[in-house]
Amino acid sequence: MAFLVDQLVFSPNDIDLQYSPLRQSIQADTYVLGAFNPGLTRLPSGNLLIMIRVAEAINQPIIGETIHAIRWDAERGYHLDTYPLNSVNAADPRKFQLLGNTYKVMALTSLSWLLPVELTADGTQVVRIHYDKIIAPQRTYQEYGVEDARITKIDDTYYMTTCSVSSERHSTTLYTSTDGLTYTLNGIILDHQNKDMVFFEGKINGRFFALTRPLGDLYFATRPESPYYAGPSINLAQSPDSLHWKPLDEPFIRARKGTASTMKLGGGTQPILTDEGWLMLYHGVELSGQVGIYRTFWALLDKDDPTKILYLDDKQPVLEANPALIEPIKDQLYLSDVVFTTGLVDAGDYYIVASGECDLACRITHIPKDFFTLSDKQ
Repeated sequence: MAFLVDQLVFSPNDIDLQYSPLRQSIQADTYVLGAFNPGLTRLPSGNLLIMIRVAEAINQPIIGETIHAIRWDAERGYHLDTYPLNSVNAADPRKFQLLGNTYKVMALTSLSWLLPVELTADGTQVVRIHYDKIIAPQRTYQEYGVEDARITKIDDTYYMTTCSVSSERHSTTLYTSTDGLTYTLNGIILDHQNKDMVFFEGKINGRFFALTRPLGDLYFATRPESPYYAGPSINLAQSPDSLHWKPLDEPFIRARKGTASTMKLGGGTQPILTDEGWLMLYHGVELSGQVGIYRTFWALLDKDDPTKILYLDDKQPVLEANPALIEPIKDQLYLSDVVFTTGLVDAGDYYIVASGECDLACRITHIPKDFFTLSDKQ
């Protein structure tokens, strides 16, 4: 479906790498592989903030018979690790697999940090790039970067979840802020490979709720007649204080047979409370090629009991990748068929939706509120 406002608002070309945290110590030429997957919130001023994942990559990861990975070290800062080329599988330009290990072990040819960018109230123009507020690795569990922010404002506090990547663990970390712009790291709140954690924008019966999505290399078969696929699913968890989380016992949203989410799915935007219930946008992935086709779908949850799904559309996507948006920067494209929605803000008659487009740029879409009403869905 076409929307009146649907545009790229930020791309790699908008970043000045002289402000990059990597420039403090790394001795290599780098470039912006992608500026994408922006967390979205409204600042006290009324302007919007997108917290952009900047994936900064080595221009020449392969030199002679060696390949290099970027890593942050608590003592040495940013530097390059060197591996013999014949000891890795380097089919993917973004990462490579170290061969000969008992488990699947990867290293990255890019490292991600977060860049706060202030937008106008409607999200269509950049007001200021806050290079002085960059969020970069500062703990050893972030040695391979900080990725994919999601921002939720509850009462007077902004809660920002991120994915921290390291050889220690692949975890969800929490940052908090009182102004939406300056964030303090609170540490790990979900352990190994629990990605796409998103807080509900408000408490339910005095407790925090969140979407989670545990990952793994092993899943057990569903019964043959089950309507669901085995694999990653969106789960729910609750917390008394935003730091200590208890997963709910029942499964939540799962990849369903006969839909476009045959590969996996995961949380997208923060669920926000509407007159009809909690509105959430999430991503479903269709099995295709190495990465899959990412689309955005939506669901509406009961306002008092979010385990009750009032409506879910996992067949007709809200958003799909739009090649026309990427056309001006298509020479930088390294993925296609990916839209990864990461933020949702109420703007009166419509919602402002922030997404990563093809792991390359930030997309802003205005979606009328009546698109998500249940009156014509029953």
